Amino acid sequence: GFSQGSAMEKVAKEFPKLNFAIIDFVVGLPNVESVVFREHEGSFLVGMMAALASKTGKVGFVGGQDIPLVRKFLCGYEQGAKYANPKAEVLSSMTGNTNAAWTDPARGAELTKAQIAQGVDVVFSAAGTTGIGIMQAAKDAGKLAIGVDSNQNHLHPGTMLTSMVKRVDTAVYHLAQKTTPGITVLGLKEGGVDYALDAYNDKLIPAAVRAKVDAAKADIIAGKIRVADYMADNRCVY
Repeated sequence: GFSQGSAMEKVAKEFPKLNFAIIDFVVGLPNVESVVFREHEGSFLVGMMAALASKTGKVGFVGGQDIPLVRKFLCGYEQGAKYANPKAEVLSSMTGNTNAAWTDPARGAELTKAQIAQGVDVVFSAAGTTGIGIMQAAKDAGKLAIGVDSNQNHLHPGTMLTSMVKRVDTAVYHLAQKTTPGITVLGLKEGGVDYALDAYNDKLIPAAVRAKVDAAKADIIAGKIRVADYMADNRCVY
Protein backbone atom coordinates (compact mmCIF):
# COMPACT_ATOMS: atom_id res chain seq x y z
CA GLY A 1 0.00 0.00 0.00
CA PHE A 2 0.90 3.68 -0.33
CA SER A 3 2.04 3.87 3.30
CA GLN A 4 4.99 1.63 2.38
CA GLY A 5 6.27 3.98 -0.32
CA SER A 6 9.21 5.51 1.56
CA ALA A 7 10.31 2.13 2.92
CA MET A 8 10.18 0.59 -0.57
CA GLU A 9 12.24 3.43 -2.03
CA LYS A 10 14.89 3.04 0.69
CA VAL A 11 15.24 -0.73 0.37
CA ALA A 12 15.10 -0.78 -3.45
CA LYS A 13 18.08 1.59 -3.52
CA GLU A 14 19.99 -0.69 -1.15
CA PHE A 15 19.44 -3.71 -3.42
CA PRO A 16 19.60 -2.37 -6.99
CA LYS A 17 19.98 -5.84 -8.55
CA LEU A 18 16.68 -7.08 -7.10
CA ASN A 19 13.28 -6.27 -8.53
CA PHE A 20 10.58 -4.90 -6.22
CA ALA A 21 6.88 -4.11 -6.62
CA ILE A 22 4.46 -1.89 -4.75
CA ILE A 23 0.68 -1.50 -4.89
CA ASP A 24 -1.14 1.86 -4.91
CA PHE A 25 2.00 4.01 -5.01
CA VAL A 26 4.60 5.06 -7.56
CA VAL A 27 8.28 4.61 -6.72
CA GLY A 28 10.33 6.00 -9.59
CA LEU A 29 13.32 3.64 -9.47
CA PRO A 30 14.63 1.38 -12.27
CA ASN A 31 14.10 -1.81 -10.24
CA VAL A 32 10.55 -1.14 -8.98
CA GLU A 33 7.22 -1.94 -10.60
CA SER A 34 4.51 0.37 -9.33
CA VAL A 35 0.96 -0.94 -9.73
CA VAL A 36 -1.83 1.62 -9.57
CA PHE A 37 -5.51 1.38 -10.43
CA ARG A 38 -8.12 3.40 -12.29
CA GLU A 39 -10.38 3.47 -9.24
CA HIS A 40 -12.38 6.27 -10.84
CA GLU A 41 -13.59 3.87 -13.55
CA GLY A 42 -14.98 1.33 -11.09
CA SER A 43 -16.40 4.13 -8.96
CA PHE A 44 -18.20 5.48 -12.03
CA LEU A 45 -20.08 2.18 -12.38
CA VAL A 46 -21.17 2.02 -8.74
CA GLY A 47 -22.14 5.69 -8.93
CA MET A 48 -24.48 4.77 -11.77
CA MET A 49 -25.91 1.95 -9.70
CA ALA A 50 -26.42 4.25 -6.72
CA ALA A 51 -28.29 6.85 -8.76
CA LEU A 52 -30.44 4.23 -10.49
CA ALA A 53 -31.31 2.58 -7.17
CA SER A 54 -32.00 5.82 -5.29
CA LYS A 55 -35.61 6.75 -4.67
CA THR A 56 -34.80 10.22 -3.33
CA GLY A 57 -32.31 11.31 -5.98
CA LYS A 58 -29.71 11.81 -3.24
CA VAL A 59 -26.72 9.50 -2.91
CA GLY A 60 -23.87 9.68 -0.43
CA PHE A 61 -20.13 9.09 -0.21
CA VAL A 62 -18.15 8.69 3.01
CA GLY A 63 -14.39 8.56 2.58
CA GLY A 64 -11.60 7.78 4.98
CA GLN A 65 -8.56 10.05 5.09
CA ASP A 66 -8.99 13.13 2.93
CA ILE A 67 -6.25 12.44 0.39
CA PRO A 68 -6.17 12.63 -3.44
CA LEU A 69 -6.69 8.86 -3.77
CA VAL A 70 -10.00 9.03 -1.90
CA ARG A 71 -11.02 12.11 -3.89
CA LYS A 72 -10.36 9.98 -6.98
CA PHE A 73 -13.03 7.50 -5.82
CA LEU A 74 -15.44 10.35 -5.07
CA CYS A 75 -14.89 12.01 -8.43
CA GLY A 76 -15.61 8.81 -10.35
CA TYR A 77 -18.67 8.14 -8.21
CA GLU A 78 -20.06 11.62 -8.84
CA GLN A 79 -19.56 11.25 -12.58
CA GLY A 80 -21.34 7.91 -12.67
CA ALA A 81 -24.26 9.18 -10.62
CA LYS A 82 -24.69 12.24 -12.85
CA TYR A 83 -24.34 10.12 -15.99
CA ALA A 84 -27.22 7.89 -14.85
CA ASN A 85 -29.30 10.76 -13.49
CA PRO A 86 -28.22 14.33 -14.34
CA LYS A 87 -30.44 15.59 -11.50
CA ALA A 88 -28.84 13.32 -8.88
CA GLU A 89 -27.40 15.04 -5.81
CA VAL A 90 -24.20 13.67 -4.30
CA LEU A 91 -23.43 14.39 -0.64
CA SER A 92 -19.88 13.64 0.48
CA SER A 93 -18.02 13.52 3.79
CA MET A 94 -14.45 12.65 4.76
CA THR A 95 -13.73 10.99 8.09
CA GLY A 96 -10.56 12.95 8.86
CA ASN A 97 -7.13 14.15 7.77
CA THR A 98 -4.90 11.59 9.49
CA ASN A 99 -4.35 7.83 9.26
CA ALA A 100 -6.83 7.38 12.13
CA ALA A 101 -9.59 8.17 9.64
CA TRP A 102 -9.26 4.63 8.26
CA THR A 103 -10.10 2.95 11.57
CA ASP A 104 -13.00 4.90 13.06
CA PRO A 105 -16.29 2.99 12.54
CA ALA A 106 -18.12 5.18 15.08
CA ARG A 107 -17.29 8.34 13.15
CA GLY A 108 -18.19 6.61 9.89
CA ALA A 109 -21.60 5.71 11.29
CA GLU A 110 -22.12 9.27 12.53
CA LEU A 111 -21.35 10.78 9.12
CA THR A 112 -23.61 8.25 7.39
CA LYS A 113 -26.52 8.99 9.71
CA ALA A 114 -26.10 12.70 9.01
CA GLN A 115 -26.30 12.08 5.26
CA ILE A 116 -29.34 9.83 5.65
CA ALA A 117 -31.03 12.58 7.67
CA GLN A 118 -30.56 14.81 4.60
CA GLY A 119 -32.31 12.33 2.31
CA VAL A 120 -29.50 10.04 1.15
CA ASP A 121 -30.68 6.47 0.58
CA VAL A 122 -27.53 4.94 -0.96
CA VAL A 123 -24.03 5.51 0.47
CA PHE A 124 -20.63 4.51 -0.94
CA SER A 125 -18.02 3.65 1.68
CA ALA A 126 -14.37 4.23 0.73
CA ALA A 127 -12.90 4.33 4.20
CA GLY A 128 -11.07 1.17 5.23
CA THR A 129 -12.40 -0.37 8.45
CA THR A 130 -14.29 2.87 9.12
CA GLY A 131 -16.61 1.38 6.51
CA ILE A 132 -17.86 -1.15 9.07
CA GLY A 133 -19.71 1.68 10.78
CA ILE A 134 -20.86 3.20 7.49
CA MET A 135 -22.42 -0.03 6.23
CA GLN A 136 -23.96 -0.85 9.62
CA ALA A 137 -25.56 2.59 9.82
CA ALA A 138 -27.05 2.14 6.36
CA LYS A 139 -28.45 -1.25 7.32
CA ASP A 140 -29.90 0.06 10.58
CA ALA A 141 -31.72 2.80 8.66
CA GLY A 142 -32.94 0.44 5.95
CA LYS A 143 -30.80 2.16 3.32
CA LEU A 144 -28.34 0.77 0.78
CA ALA A 145 -24.55 0.74 1.06
CA ILE A 146 -21.74 0.12 -1.41
CA GLY A 147 -18.54 -1.62 -0.31
CA VAL A 148 -15.03 -0.98 -1.54
CA ASP A 149 -11.80 -2.72 -2.58
CA SER A 150 -12.85 -6.29 -1.71
CA ASN A 151 -16.31 -7.76 -2.29
CA GLN A 152 -18.19 -6.79 0.87
CA ASN A 153 -21.65 -7.80 -0.36
CA HIS A 154 -21.86 -10.63 2.19
CA LEU A 155 -21.59 -8.32 5.20
CA HIS A 156 -25.22 -7.17 5.10
CA PRO A 157 -27.21 -9.16 2.53
CA GLY A 158 -30.21 -7.19 1.41
CA THR A 159 -28.75 -3.72 2.01
CA MET A 160 -25.40 -4.04 0.20
CA LEU A 161 -26.15 -2.78 -3.31
CA THR A 162 -22.71 -3.78 -4.60
CA SER A 163 -18.98 -3.30 -3.97
CA MET A 164 -16.40 -1.47 -6.06
CA VAL A 165 -13.75 -4.16 -6.21
CA LYS A 166 -10.08 -3.43 -6.75
CA ARG A 167 -8.39 -6.61 -7.88
CA VAL A 168 -5.19 -6.50 -5.88
CA ASP A 169 -5.22 -10.30 -6.07
CA THR A 170 -5.01 -10.15 -9.86
CA ALA A 171 -2.20 -7.61 -9.67
CA VAL A 172 -0.16 -9.67 -7.22
CA TYR A 173 -0.71 -12.86 -9.24
CA HIS A 174 0.77 -11.20 -12.33
CA LEU A 175 3.62 -9.74 -10.29
CA ALA A 176 4.44 -13.22 -9.02
CA GLN A 177 4.74 -14.40 -12.61
CA LYS A 178 6.83 -11.50 -13.84
CA THR A 179 7.97 -8.15 -12.49
CA THR A 180 8.51 -5.42 -15.07
CA PRO A 181 9.94 -2.20 -13.60
CA GLY A 182 7.90 0.87 -14.41
CA ILE A 183 4.30 1.89 -13.86
CA THR A 184 1.46 -0.56 -14.46
CA VAL A 185 -2.06 0.85 -14.53
CA LEU A 186 -5.06 -1.46 -14.14
CA GLY A 187 -8.57 -0.33 -15.00
CA LEU A 188 -11.77 -1.85 -16.35
CA LYS A 189 -10.06 -2.97 -19.56
CA GLU A 190 -7.40 -4.92 -17.67
CA GLY A 191 -9.85 -6.37 -15.13
CA GLY A 192 -8.26 -4.31 -12.36
CA VAL A 193 -11.51 -2.76 -11.10
CA ASP A 194 -15.19 -3.66 -11.42
CA TYR A 195 -18.47 -3.87 -9.54
CA ALA A 196 -19.36 -7.01 -7.61
CA LEU A 197 -22.37 -9.12 -8.48
CA ASP A 198 -23.17 -12.30 -6.57
CA ALA A 199 -25.93 -14.17 -4.75
CA TYR A 200 -25.98 -11.55 -1.99
CA ASN A 201 -26.96 -8.60 -4.19
CA ASP A 202 -28.34 -10.20 -7.34
CA LYS A 203 -31.96 -9.35 -6.44
CA LEU A 204 -31.07 -5.71 -5.73
CA ILE A 205 -29.90 -5.04 -9.28
CA PRO A 206 -32.62 -5.42 -11.95
CA ALA A 207 -31.62 -6.65 -15.38
CA ALA A 208 -32.33 -3.22 -16.89
CA VAL A 209 -29.93 -1.54 -14.46
CA ARG A 210 -27.27 -4.14 -15.09
CA ALA A 211 -27.64 -3.60 -18.84
CA LYS A 212 -27.18 0.17 -18.51
CA VAL A 213 -24.12 -0.21 -16.28
CA ASP A 214 -22.54 -2.87 -18.49
CA ALA A 215 -23.12 -0.69 -21.56
CA ALA A 216 -21.30 2.18 -19.86
CA LYS A 217 -18.52 -0.20 -18.83
CA ALA A 218 -18.08 -1.25 -22.47
CA ASP A 219 -18.03 2.40 -23.58
CA ILE A 220 -15.37 3.27 -20.99
CA ILE A 221 -13.22 0.36 -22.18
CA ALA A 222 -13.74 1.43 -25.80
CA GLY A 223 -12.83 5.03 -24.98
CA LYS A 224 -16.30 6.38 -25.80
CA ILE A 225 -16.75 7.57 -22.22
CA ARG A 226 -13.85 9.34 -20.52
CA VAL A 227 -13.94 9.27 -16.75
CA ALA A 228 -12.06 12.22 -15.27
CA ASP A 229 -9.19 11.25 -12.96
CA TYR A 230 -8.95 13.54 -9.93
CA MET A 231 -5.31 12.62 -9.30
CA ALA A 232 -4.33 13.50 -12.87
CA ASP A 233 -6.33 16.72 -13.12
CA ASN A 234 -6.12 17.68 -9.41
CA ARG A 235 -9.81 18.53 -9.63
CA CYS A 236 -13.02 16.79 -10.61
CA VAL A 237 -13.93 17.87 -14.12
CA TYR A 238 -16.83 16.22 -15.96
